[in-house]
Amino acid sequence: MPESARMKIDHSDEPVRLFRSNFLEFFTHISPVVVLIIWVPVVAFFVWRAVLALPVGASWLQIPVGVLLGVFIWTLTEYVVHRFVFHYHAGTPGLQKIFFMFHGVHHYQPQCKTRLVMPPAVSIPMAVLFYGIFYLIVGQFFGAPSWVPALFAGFILGYLVYDMIHYATHHFPMRSRYLRFLKRYHMQHHFKTPEKRFGVSSPLWDKVFGTMPA
Repeated sequence: MPESARMKIDHSDEPVRLFRSNFLEFFTHISPVVVLIIWVPVVAFFVWRAVLALPVGASWLQIPVGVLLGVFIWTLTEYVVHRFVFHYHAGTPGLQKIFFMFHGVHHYQPQCKTRLVMPPAVSIPMAVLFYGIFYLIVGQFFGAPSWVPALFAGFILGYLVYDMIHYATHHFPMRSRYLRFLKRYHMQHHFKTPEKRFGVSSPLWDKVFGTMPA
């Protein structure tokens, strides 16, 4: 993230432009409704695939257990990507611009409504990549292909929850005690400790890896 992006915050309603091309700029803006339209059917499809892939005689508990395990894996992925990819301190101006487009622009304009959820141009390739990882590790290395659909469904579900919570922490009042905590926790990441508090949907991995301030 460029130094200038870390030193000041832009509170204007007009989003900062990332590309000269109107075509490319279009893909940097997205509504959370679009995220739901794209990914809720994907979760449902892979739950259905998990039902079809269930081996004869296997317990139906395999499906909810797989989904929950996938959600858990997402929480770790969320932390790792946020901490080590989005907050990577690039050493050259070219890389600084790239990482500013990834995440620095969000810290520069934290209330920009169209840049609070992950655009499909990023989320779809990442989903394909992680499905391949699940298939190779769980399906091929461990020889348990019937677990892959449920794990992937839970992983995408975890991503959906993360994106919706992230949007809500910036623009909605939180009524439950836990959601109010998450909102305050994320705002502290933005305005007090940008190098700590990387968890958005959960502070679990901040506790594990020591990035939750005392």
